[in-house]
Amino acid sequence: MNGRILPVADRKNPQRWGRLFPALAAVMMLASAAVAQDMGPQSQASREQVEKLVGLWKDRFAGADSLQERRTAFRTLMETTPGPTRIQLRQVDADGVDAELMWPARLHHPIGERVILYIHGGGFSSGSIRTHSLLAGSLAKAASSDVLLIDYRLMPEYTYPAQINDALTAYRWLLDNGYDSGNVIVAGDGAGGNIAIETVLRQMQAAKPLPAAVVALSPITDLAATGGSAVSNAESDPLVDKAWFESLRKAYLGSRSPMDPQISPLYADMKGFPPLLLQVGSGEVLLDDTLRLADKARQAGVDVTTEVWPGMPHQWQLFPSLLDDADRANQNIAEFAIRHFADKPKE
Repeated sequence: MNGRILPVADRKNPQRWGRLFPALAAVMMLASAAVAQDMGPQSQASREQVEKLVGLWKDRFAGADSLQERRTAFRTLMETTPGPTRIQLRQVDADGVDAELMWPARLHHPIGERVILYIHGGGFSSGSIRTHSLLAGSLAKAASSDVLLIDYRLMPEYTYPAQINDALTAYRWLLDNGYDSGNVIVAGDGAGGNIAIETVLRQMQAAKPLPAAVVALSPITDLAATGGSAVSNAESDPLVDKAWFESLRKAYLGSRSPMDPQISPLYADMKGFPPLLLQVGSGEVLLDDTLRLADKARQAGVDVTTEVWPGMPHQWQLFPSLLDDADRANQNIAEFAIRHFADKPKE
């Protein structure tokens, strides 16, 4: 894992800490070094790949202001990407939640032994099995695992907590259909990361079996948007802006408080939470949603791995056909899953 993980304490400007409080900065850096290592700078090839992706994204989303328009733009963008290869799949009804179960298309794969429950992102209002099938298929092959990719209910047609309820239903369906909780990983990106974490928090509150681990990619952990990166990264994030975030919050929550721990994991009690992998781009508006949650979870005794990827835009993991760093990030996710499955795949 050398050269791939950025210490949480290293944040955006470690030199500033070094100038202001040299002794404190030294202690923080030494403590963090035991947990993780710096990923290093972004390559020129990576920057060029990201520029191409951002250009495609902006072309598709030009003039897409409403939630429905953004849903359509996201769908049409992802329809230009290839679907997964070398997998098998079947449509399933997970106690009323539409889903697709996929697994690697090779002999002797033990279907039903290990599974990743994947909850797609899209601001609670967009995304689908199709938009995330390439990522899900990549994880299935790399982790030698089944993947259950769900189509949960979307807003504005359905608001909080329909999305979390659907994910929780799908998780419990897996346990009722032969998967041991120690062989289940719950994962999601963006809003899906929020839903993944909240799903597991609800299992904790109900004192029911928890998954082996959780993966959250650029998760929305604070719907109150109190993190400093909401302002400091506003110019560097080409995909998420304050106006969109505020419209999303209003549509999703109505008059509910965004600081409710049942809504924003940042305000929840994380004690007893399973091992957690977090990935986020260095210039994202949601950077502090990841870093502050990592801090809080670690303080609660959670085994947290935090990866801050230089120059990566929101949801870059969806584009392994365009970005080398998407392939690398997805491999990291698969390796994390394999480490935490109770029954690890054979070599």
